[in-house]
Amino acid sequence: MKLSVVMPVYNEEKTISQILDLVSKVKLTIDKEIIIIDDGSTDGTAKKVKEFIKNFKSKTTKLKLIGKSNGGKGSAVKKGIKESTGDIIIIQDADMEYNPNEYQEVINPILSKKAEVVYGSRRLKKSNKQYSGFAFYAGGVLVTFFTNFLYGSKLTDEPTCYKTFDSKLVKSLEIQGNKFEWEPEVTAKILKKGIKIHEVPISYYPRHKSDGKKINWKDGVQAIYTLFYWRFKE
Repeated sequence: MKLSVVMPVYNEEKTISQILDLVSKVKLTIDKEIIIIDDGSTDGTAKKVKEFIKNFKSKTTKLKLIGKSNGGKGSAVKKGIKESTGDIIIIQDADMEYNPNEYQEVINPILSKKAEVVYGSRRLKKSNKQYSGFAFYAGGVLVTFFTNFLYGSKLTDEPTCYKTFDSKLVKSLEIQGNKFEWEPEVTAKILKKGIKIHEVPISYYPRHKSDGKKINWKDGVQAIYTLFYWRFKE
């Protein structure tokens, strides 16, 4: 068994080396590969990734850098999923908002055959009291509310980064979204198949727009539109 960590990056030279160091050192009960998709970065992100890979040595972890022209987070994630070779796939942003040391807890329900899809929920861990701002918090609550309202689910945190899938399942989905809307689209298509999304509590250390956070209120509106679109799309 192997975990594929799909990491889309765009202009993350400040944190990319640190997050790669954290992810590469995570101890799991299975092997892992880290697939970094550089979505057309214009800073030194790619250079830092190449330097890290050059100096990295491990028998249980492999790293791969894939470059592409800028097309949005969704396009990078889809490229990474296509190139992955693991049995389980988890999405990892290149910032420092999430804790890679919690991978094992997130993938355990899939390893034990209790679930095909697991989302790490920031809301289920009560010690997570910080948010990037009220607008980000309210947006996440609204997106989750409409997900549950439209699809009859009981999620607590739809917009979470830590979306984890059985590889065969997620590769069978035809996802059209190329930007942040890929997330509500993949959620919608999984729920429409009647597949339950299992949640586990995870830690969260939010960064702000001044730190390079790229999502904004327009992405929240797009997410809600996407949920409605795929709910009623034949």
